[in-house]
Parts: sequence; structure tokens; C-alpha cells
Amino acid sequence: MKTIEIEPTFESWQAAARELLRDETPPAQVRWRETSESRQPSLHEAAAPAGAVKVPRQFVELARQAAATHDPARWQILYDTLWRLVHDDHDLLKNAHDPGVLRLHALLTPSADEPEADGAAQFVPAGAGLSELKTAAAHCKGCDLYRHATQTVFGRGSAHARIVFIGEQPGDQEDRQGAPFVGPAGEVFERALTEAGLEREKLYVTNAVKHFKFEQRGKRRIHQTPRAIELNACRPWLDAELALIKPEVLVCLGATAARAIFGDKFRITRDRGHFAPTRWAPKTIATYHPSAVLRGEDDAQKAELYAMLLEDLKKIARA
Repeated sequence: MKTIEIEPTFESWQAAARELLRDETPPAQVRWRETSESRQPSLHEAAAPAGAVKVPRQFVELARQAAATHDPARWQILYDTLWRLVHDDHDLLKNAHDPGVLRLHALLTPSADEPEADGAAQFVPAGAGLSELKTAAAHCKGCDLYRHATQTVFGRGSAHARIVFIGEQPGDQEDRQGAPFVGPAGEVFERALTEAGLEREKLYVTNAVKHFKFEQRGKRRIHQTPRAIELNACRPWLDAELALIKPEVLVCLGATAARAIFGDKFRITRDRGHFAPTRWAPKTIATYHPSAVLRGEDDAQKAELYAMLLEDLKKIARA
């Protein structure tokens, strides 16, 4: 793994990217770090290598705009896109459904739903480990969901996990037991993990929202999809978890988790199953939530959804 230190400018990233391309260094082997003064002057002094391939002018213009944003993942996203333009598909930017292209454009179009309130940020202790975060999260009042849920359901698993899974929110059983993926969807998840060759004790599993959102209908509590304001309010907990674990692979289970990571234009039925870099992990991918299998209209559709989930999990196991 190479850590590349650059000044937060397009020109600094461009010089470093040229050097990396010349050395045939793939995106998965690169970590970018911003510094006020580059410690690798050779990257900035390097001229374009002889015979360097050309990239579309559109990419250069998008890269300049993205460099001016403040998303720390922008350098990784840009290099991943550049690498794919050079090695895989010169017309990549024409594929409006590609997750990497979606993420690149998302850099330039921040969501209008981003709330002004700090949400959970005021409850997240600085410098805390996972156990301290879990304890602090039990007292979170960053949004109104805490008023009706039984308890906070924090993430669970290895602090050294190479792979992290993010679901949408706890379900009824998760809310009662205080652990993620222990209900009916959890049973589907466990079966798929086993078939894919992934050991759950080596993973970390969490949710984008830590409290169960539901509508009471008689004695039943019916799941409700979290709103953008609730996802954003809970984001500091997820950011804190991922910052500590630093996963190599980040997996979004379901549409809500995928949109929380890839942006509002992401569609699980259209964009699942493809790796793309994000600010949280060099390889980020989305697949169906195990609960989607349970919601299938008939046995045939349930089998089809499970097969697609398993296909993606096997890909993740090989990553």
C-alpha cells in the first residue's frame, strides 16, 4: 500500500497520478493524504511520461471541479476513474449508471437534504474506541427516533475487520435484542455469508441508522424507511465506526445504505455489484439487503434475489 501525500490542489493530484500510472500502481494500492506542504516533491516535478495516454477533456474538467470540493475521498475517486479510463474503458464517463461515475458526479452535487443541525455529533466522544462509542451511543438524542425505539443498536464485530457491512436500520428483533442482524433477515444473512465463505466473527456489521423507525399497527411494529434528515443525523456514529476500523471493503446492504454512501442517484437494482472507491474504503460495493429476499413475491423471486445477494457476497469474499 502506497500513501501519497499531496497538496489539496488539482495540479498536485495530477502530478502524483501521472507518476502512479507510470508505475502501474492500481487504485486499491493507493491511500491519499492531504498536506499543506508536499513531502514528495518529485511527484510535483515529474513531467508527463513519454507516450502517456490521453484522457477525455470532460474528465479533466470534472477533475478540476472535484478537486475544489472538500470531500476527502475526492482524490481516491478521481484516481480510480482515471485508472479505469486508461485501462478498462475510454468511454467510461458515458455510462451514467456506473457507480464510480455516479460517485464522481455526486462530489459536484451535494444533497439539498443535508440538515443544518449537528445531529449525533455532539454525542460522539473524541478519541473513543468502539466499546466507548457503543456506550455513548446508548444515550444519543441526535434525532427523534430515540423517543420510540427500545434502545440504540450499535455495530458489532471485529475492530480489525477487513470487511464492514452496513444495513439500513435495526428491525423489530434487533431493537428488542440490541444487536444488528439477529432477526429473520439476519438468518438469511448468516446463511448467505456461510455459503460465500465469509466468517461473521471476522466481519463488522452495523447500520446507517442506529434506532428502529416504525409505525405501530395494533400489536405489530411496521418498519418505516428513515428519511434523509435521520440518516444525516446518525452519520457521525457511522463515520466514527469506519474511521476506527478502516475497512478494505465496505458493503452497503440495501438501497438506503447505498444511497447514504454513494448518493441519492444510486439505484440498487441498476448499480449493485460494482466496486468503487469512497472516502471510507478503497473498495465499496452495494448489494441487496437480506430482507429483500424475505419480501419476494413468491418462491421463484425469493430464490432469484438470494442468488444475486450470494453472487455479490462471493465477489466480496474474493476482493
